[in-house]
Amino acid sequence: MLRLLSLLQTHRYWPGGELADRLEVSERTLRRDVDRLRELGYPVDASRGVAGGYQLRSGTAMPPLLLDDEEAVAIAVGLRTAAGGAVDGIEETSVRALTKVVQVMPPRLRRRVDALQTHTVPAVMGEEPKVNALALTVIAQACRDDERLRFTYAARGDEPARRLVEPHRLVSMGRRWYLVAWDVERDDWRTFRVDRLTGPKAIGVRFRPREVPGGDAAAFVRDRMASIPTRYQVVVDVRATAAEVERVVSRWGTVEAVDDRSCRLMMNVDELSWPLLVLAALGADFDVVGPPELRDHLHATGALFLRAAAPPASE
Repeated sequence: MLRLLSLLQTHRYWPGGELADRLEVSERTLRRDVDRLRELGYPVDASRGVAGGYQLRSGTAMPPLLLDDEEAVAIAVGLRTAAGGAVDGIEETSVRALTKVVQVMPPRLRRRVDALQTHTVPAVMGEEPKVNALALTVIAQACRDDERLRFTYAARGDEPARRLVEPHRLVSMGRRWYLVAWDVERDDWRTFRVDRLTGPKAIGVRFRPREVPGGDAAAFVRDRMASIPTRYQVVVDVRATAAEVERVVSRWGTVEAVDDRSCRLMMNVDELSWPLLVLAALGADFDVVGPPELRDHLHATGALFLRAAAPPASE
């Protein structure tokens, strides 16, 4: 029963035969289990015929067992915040959970969540791209349901244009979200920054999923980002182990071990402030291989800090 409920929550619609095969039960047993879920208050719709199947729909209240109204609103707001990157490492999990909650949440509760989100101002450091949590939910549902998606996209330096895609995965990288999708009109794989797209809408056309090149959506995004021309290629030899440096650098650079006590760090960046922050966080000695601008930036920043650290002149 729990496995059936989990499957119904992770797919918008299940053909009866496919669902029975996944559960390894007969269709008669499946019908009996669906009836039990209905008795517990879960709103499961069924369609008959050759293409008949089952769908968990929004109800007039949250399903029993799980959450009351106040808990549902609190969880949805918390998931939206986490999906925006407030808690590192759980963004993608938060979007999946948010998708499940929104699917069964009645409209009156959705309005409360939207009101709370609209009238709450988070305090953030720096200028970070803003991603609409509802857009993330729409995209995640289209990925889950293998359903084509339309949206308007403004690539860097280009005019906004309508795009039709077969969505594959949402990838969280740093504080940005990327959609990996097959572009139907360009007949190729593409990555889209979610903060640059507007009006995502599933159009009701299903597709047969393709395999992303390399089989790893996150690696695909990293490869595409690495191919984008950047202003500086930073190369630094660090007197620390590769594992120690990787823990700090994470996905923002490439680390190659030189020996068991040192490694080479490489980063492609448009400005040099971020490499300085990373090098300071490492707390290890290092040598700059290039570019020369990084040495100049280090000298200027070091002089600034030394002036601040100097004792005040005596009167």
